[in-house]
Amino acid sequence: MNPKSSPAIPHALKGAGITVAYGGTDVVHDASLTLVPGQVTALVGPNGSGKSTLLRTLARLQDPRTGTLTLGGSPGDEAADALSLSAREFARHVALLTQSRPTPAVLSFRDVVEFGRYPHRGRWGKADPAGAAVVNKCLALTGTGGVADRGVDQLSGGQLQRVWLASCLAQETGVLLLDEPTTYLDLRYQVELLDLIRDLADQQDIAVGVVLHDLDQAAALADRVVLLGQGRVIASGTPASVLTSALLSGVYGIRIEVDTDPSTGRLRTRAIGKHHTRTERLVTSP
Repeated sequence: MNPKSSPAIPHALKGAGITVAYGGTDVVHDASLTLVPGQVTALVGPNGSGKSTLLRTLARLQDPRTGTLTLGGSPGDEAADALSLSAREFARHVALLTQSRPTPAVLSFRDVVEFGRYPHRGRWGKADPAGAAVVNKCLALTGTGGVADRGVDQLSGGQLQRVWLASCLAQETGVLLLDEPTTYLDLRYQVELLDLIRDLADQQDIAVGVVLHDLDQAAALADRVVLLGQGRVIASGTPASVLTSALLSGVYGIRIEVDTDPSTGRLRTRAIGKHHTRTERLVTSP
């Protein structure tokens, strides 16, 4: 598709009836979900439930055996078949932050962020007049302008995660997909990254789809939650309607209690193991 003649596509991504197979075995079954501008949708579920596979399929890194993937479709705008777009055109509308990425030691933070401009450079690396301003904006959004010229091999894990997020933002897409973005981050960086994701939805009107393992983080961050189990969508809706004791206990195979934090009003979960009644023991010196 010629970039100059590409139709304007409203920024929303919808997958319908998606089935994905590995080696002839279906691992995601007839899954459907819609990512809405200005909202965060969290995919949760046990290991092996199909969360990351479904997200990768939405990002076109995995081909569905059946199903459709469309961009847009707001009133007055025709939805576009996302599977028929060129890779470059698709990358102008959807960005993916994967679980792990290589660390290019010889490059600076700014160099890596500039990689995100590749869908806008055209063929043969043509000039990108808006690129420098966009990169600076992404550095500011992620709070990383102060380390922009440092080598990425000198950055902490939290800073490195922000490098790749800034690179995704430099694509200037309306859809952002994140696969377990808080993995390997300490508590501070987890909170800061989740705050940034929420700001991107609220202030930039980005449609966000994020895979999370922490149910409390999903409850605090997301507008909608999609609960998967054994490759199927078990429930989809608001956090309060999906993150219930009955649904979670059934999917995770362990008793999970759900209540409301009286200080924040947010849902909180607690998995009950055999030592849940254990109290702190008083240790005395001999």
